[in-house]
Amino acid sequence: MVKIAIDAMGGDFGPEPIVKGCLQALKKKDFIPILVGKESEILPLLPKRYRDKILIVDTDDVISMSDAATDAVKRKESSIYKAVDLVKKGEADGIVSAGHSGATMTLATLRLGRLKGVSRPALVTLMPTKTGRRSVVLDVGANVDSKPEHLAEFAVMGGCYAEDLLKIKNPSIGILANGEEDSKGSEVTKAAHKLLLGYKGFKGNVEGSDIFNGSCDVITCDGFVGNLVLKASEGVASTISILIKDYIRKSPVSITGALLMRKVFKLLKKEIDYAEIGGAPLIGIKGCAIVSHGKSNAKAIENAIYQAINYVDTGVNEHIISRLEKLKQKEA
Repeated sequence: MVKIAIDAMGGDFGPEPIVKGCLQALKKKDFIPILVGKESEILPLLPKRYRDKILIVDTDDVISMSDAATDAVKRKESSIYKAVDLVKKGEADGIVSAGHSGATMTLATLRLGRLKGVSRPALVTLMPTKTGRRSVVLDVGANVDSKPEHLAEFAVMGGCYAEDLLKIKNPSIGILANGEEDSKGSEVTKAAHKLLLGYKGFKGNVEGSDIFNGSCDVITCDGFVGNLVLKASEGVASTISILIKDYIRKSPVSITGALLMRKVFKLLKKEIDYAEIGGAPLIGIKGCAIVSHGKSNAKAIENAIYQAINYVDTGVNEHIISRLEKLKQKEA
């Protein structure tokens, strides 16, 4: 049975939503959760009937959001360090953390190591599209100075993720640029374009709108650019929701229509709500690490746990190693 280590202390709201999300996941999935954190705070949140189904690794130290990511490497008694170490020792198959994202990514990369053929891991996010199918965007924050070979690796890893986790056959892959023409983009994206020519599914450059129109399944970019895309998208979605509510409130005619549109609004909110996805996988490491939002509620943690279980079950890491080996052979 899959074992998932969960950093119980990392979120902005303490262990309560994390423990609650874990309990919700246990009701629907068979797995072994390992909650890592202050036992004195975790235990009172667990109903007695669940205490024999959940393991607790007690630790007092917690990496706060104000701490430097590199501090996590030295603080071996912290909840995130111990959670990652469980994966390293083979006592857990994956980790979920809503704590310091930099600390999680640093420890997962350094302690677990990179998959064969991976120069740098990448952070993955899923974006809604008008087709109803989500697009895969990476990197969205793990790297801010990517080289062409890194972008090429991200493209391959994203394609594997789309195939194995989203069940997309022959996913289309593109490089995010300021135009579809081969001549567009930076020197880095142009060089990455050349490396990917002839790779299965590669369609060349794509634009920002292609992330949402469903014309491309996997969009690869530098982590600096990807993070800007992610944050801007979250901001636009939030603003649109506020504007819609504001217009409805101001117009009596709209109120009647709003009652009819309530279901539509609920579906829209579900599409753009990060809690529905749960977190961003750090792809390219030995094992599985899901980086969740600091403000994650119980539903977000529940879905992050499902993500981790699915990631482990699909064997996507072996797929990545195999595909990258073929890419390297092509480059040689």
